[in-house]
Amino acid sequence: MNSINTNYSIRDEIRDFWSERAATFDNSVGHEIFSEAERKGWQRLIRKHLGEGQGRAALDLACGTAVISHLMHDVGFAVTGLDWSDAMLAQARAKAKKRGTDIRFVSGDAENTMEPKNSYDVITNRHLVWTLVDPASAFKEWFSVLKPGGKVLILDGNMGRETWVKGPQKFWTKVTGKPPASHMSPEMMARHQKIRSRVHFSNQMPAEAVVDLLRQAGFTDIVIDRKLADIHWAQARKMPFLRGLERMVQDRFAICARRPG
Repeated sequence: MNSINTNYSIRDEIRDFWSERAATFDNSVGHEIFSEAERKGWQRLIRKHLGEGQGRAALDLACGTAVISHLMHDVGFAVTGLDWSDAMLAQARAKAKKRGTDIRFVSGDAENTMEPKNSYDVITNRHLVWTLVDPASAFKEWFSVLKPGGKVLILDGNMGRETWVKGPQKFWTKVTGKPPASHMSPEMMARHQKIRSRVHFSNQMPAEAVVDLLRQAGFTDIVIDRKLADIHWAQARKMPFLRGLERMVQDRFAICARRPG
């Protein structure tokens, strides 16, 4: 991992990147939910690993526009959504107001939440871990914020690993002169790659590497769940063909781990 000695840190760059994407974030499949089938798939996954909420306290880290926060709320959790981007939080609060939900939103860094120790029954996050500069320290922070016996549910994937679909995508670009469909402009894609080159998981992020860091932080009963086909199929049906095909074959996973107690 590289570092630079300026007042504008990689963490600032990550925050500003996602702030600029906030206004259009929910337009993309895989961010917001566009079918009841996908919604039910996510709810199935949450219940499978965390059970029914029953009013238990949940902290949704890097909540963005609160997609996962609302899913957690739907299954009965008392949800706090935390994000470092004010622009994302503005979108999240507007969505919660429109839907009439009582989700609490706070500004904060997922690597240093400033939330009280031993205060949450569960922690969730989606597409966060790859952005962490120091995941080992972040996981220790999450461990401390959870109550004894609490669980963390990580929803992510090894996005740095190219799939066989890249071949047809490159062929399509060569034949048509058109790049593969993307929810980011070339400029934003370049910024995305620049950020990725400087975080901890700068290349690939295999689930097993995340598990090792969780174990080092003290978590136990760690489970890797790759049975997400219902979610990915629902998403793929809303995507251009090659992007949908790639979604179906990517190494995306859920990781659930428990704080002993």
